[in-house]
Amino acid sequence: MATLFDPVQIGDLQMKNRIVMAPLTRMRNFNERSPGSINVKHYVQRASAGLIITEATSVTPQGVGYPSTPGLWSEAQIGGWRSVTSAVHDAGGLIVPQLWHVGRVSDPVYHGGRMPVAPSAIAPEGQVSRLNPKRPYSVPRPLETDEIPGIVEDFRVAAANALRAGFDGVALHAANGYLFDQFLHDGSNKRTDRYGGPIANRARFLMEAVDALLSVWPAGRIGVHLNLMSSSHSMSDTAPRALFGYVAEQLSARNVAFIFAREALDRGDQQIGQEVRRLFGGAYIVNEGLTRERAQRAIEAGEADAAGFGRLYIANPDLVERFQRGAPLNSIKSETLYTEDETGYNDYPLLGEAAE
Repeated sequence: MATLFDPVQIGDLQMKNRIVMAPLTRMRNFNERSPGSINVKHYVQRASAGLIITEATSVTPQGVGYPSTPGLWSEAQIGGWRSVTSAVHDAGGLIVPQLWHVGRVSDPVYHGGRMPVAPSAIAPEGQVSRLNPKRPYSVPRPLETDEIPGIVEDFRVAAANALRAGFDGVALHAANGYLFDQFLHDGSNKRTDRYGGPIANRARFLMEAVDALLSVWPAGRIGVHLNLMSSSHSMSDTAPRALFGYVAEQLSARNVAFIFAREALDRGDQQIGQEVRRLFGGAYIVNEGLTRERAQRAIEAGEADAAGFGRLYIANPDLVERFQRGAPLNSIKSETLYTEDETGYNDYPLLGEAAE
């Protein structure tokens, strides 16, 4: 019977255990959105994970929506990430970047006064994150049909940059209400061109981007992040089961290595993850509020091939060892989640340090 601590082959990635560090946006890339020494230390501390999926990493300045998040479009950013990947590999880890475009979840302040872009002129509910004074999201500018291939090319270039930076593969961020998710869901996509209307049209943009990644990376080193709960930034769809079933089939046809699925595992009749898993031929990684015990049950029951942990990794860089030893977990200090230094980022104690 498989456990969290057993090795697993996911596509071309030989993972030493089934514990995945989930993407965590921490806004600590201060030098023109390039990783620096504090980011190197952060990821090396967590290299005992079977796989690290990095914080969301923008493929273009147009895709930015938060302060001090990283990019992968400039030489400086490639160099910064190369320092991260080299150090993680030296520590025995595997690491892939999560390639990102926020779409409408942004503000003109990040774009020289220009409106953020989206499938349709519909703003998400709520207020722009990390901006003071607080203000609501702006109504975005709908992308012209002939602009979309350019964004697909941005993802291809970022994938090539990830290869140059020494990553082990790439993950495409199609979750949590960002640009691909906005196109997938009929609540945010009201287009009448070939990227709107039927599910196949709404999924076209995502599949074109996956195909672009496949021109750079083998399928066995590509993953896609989906939020099956449609629970972030005002996502809604009239037929989510059909939507994500179609996406799973299309990703399976392309033989991508894994789906990283955000969905609570006990949603009753709303649960669609196991149907997605059945339709998808690659590995299935579960993620959403997991405990060690619930993740282990999912592995044992065949619900998943691996399990992602996000918030637990914020305060517990040695999470694998703590899980193995049944040791207590550090608690998150919420007030230091987004400081402008290493406080609350690299200063959580390891087990030995805690004992001292």
